[in-house]
Amino acid sequence: MELGTAVNGGTGADLAQAPVRRVLDTNIVLDLWVFDEPKAQPLRTSVESGSTQWLATAAMREELARVLAYPQIAKRLTYRQLPASTVLGHFDHWAQLQPDAPKAPYACKDADDQKFIDLAVQHTAALHSKDAQVLCMKKRLERCGVALNPTVC
Repeated sequence: MELGTAVNGGTGADLAQAPVRRVLDTNIVLDLWVFDEPKAQPLRTSVESGSTQWLATAAMREELARVLAYPQIAKRLTYRQLPASTVLGHFDHWAQLQPDAPKAPYACKDADDQKFIDLAVQHTAALHSKDAQVLCMKKRLERCGVALNPTVC
């Protein structure tokens, strides 16, 4: 193989442009498109520019739809004059649906968060979460090649 040529036939420059695979938990998605959280702006820009390959599953979309109906979230949507369908539209447009991932070697104490961990481990993707039960798994996730909340440039 020629130096600078990737296994897939591309060059090293092609690899440098490859999007970063990321898994975003539901609270992060809410920060991006419901709360318009300033700290989440670099991640939103990365998703919308294609620099991030946002990996998700149908179960993650179902969870987002359910959470968007929670009274405190619905109130915020009403305040911003933002239909839940618009947020789900962002998910549908930007997220790349994957099959449910096999169980990761480490289990989260919060079963609702396990699907995010499983998908990140399967794809060796960065995982973005604010959930305390996920944050305490940082070292275990690193052993699986998963960076937890890496800086987005």
